[in-house]
Amino acid sequence: MRTRIVQFPGSNCDHDAIYAVKNILGEPDTEFVWHKDDSIGKNVDLVILPGGFSFGDYLRTGAIARFSPVMKDVIRFANDGGTVIGICNGFQVLCESGLLPGVLVRNNQLKFRCKFLTLRTENTSTRFTSEYGNGQVIKVPIAHGEGNYLADPEVIAELEANNQVVFRYSDEPGNITDQANPNGSINNIAGIVNKTGNVLGMMPHPERACDVALGSADGLGVFRSLKKHFDTVVSNVRSGGVLVSERS
Repeated sequence: MRTRIVQFPGSNCDHDAIYAVKNILGEPDTEFVWHKDDSIGKNVDLVILPGGFSFGDYLRTGAIARFSPVMKDVIRFANDGGTVIGICNGFQVLCESGLLPGVLVRNNQLKFRCKFLTLRTENTSTRFTSEYGNGQVIKVPIAHGEGNYLADPEVIAELEANNQVVFRYSDEPGNITDQANPNGSINNIAGIVNKTGNVLGMMPHPERACDVALGSADGLGVFRSLKKHFDTVVSNVRSGGVLVSERS
């Protein structure tokens, strides 16, 4: 699984992401890509936009990073069907770049929230969540001041109708409540995929929950799901199946 992790000025979860994929998942072909590069490289399977405070969150979170030179190639890659995951600030960049609908604004309490919480898995049919069970509750951390997901009512209705909401903030038994919502996101939305299912944005940090020594290994399911997806793609291509490699 050839993975490239984009580093913006202000990224601070890039090393967490490479630790999760390279050290925990055991995928050696995992490297950083600098935001000023014109290309993510060849034969890439997965692009990760990591968490942090790209460009100091000036103007609006993710608003400047969206114009980094490498983002042209990330957008091309995603529009061609390539797999992209944006975590926290990466989710904000994906929304600003138009790869995902909606926007992330200040938390409703106007406070930075940094803690472990629980999410309910809403859709296990995606390439990002196939290793989870339906309705499985996972423990992962958040760390953000602008994680309040908003979108027009028509957009929210479409996300819900298309089963594009992948994770919601929940309590430990899996109930979706206002008390479990750390930032005011509509419908407790914590993560969504695009219509074609190849781009995921989520505010919680699965890469920080890939090792029990970190407090939880529940986030590893996201990366194991991706590995299974790519193993299946490569296996089918090698066996002459009809699946076409997503690499570009």
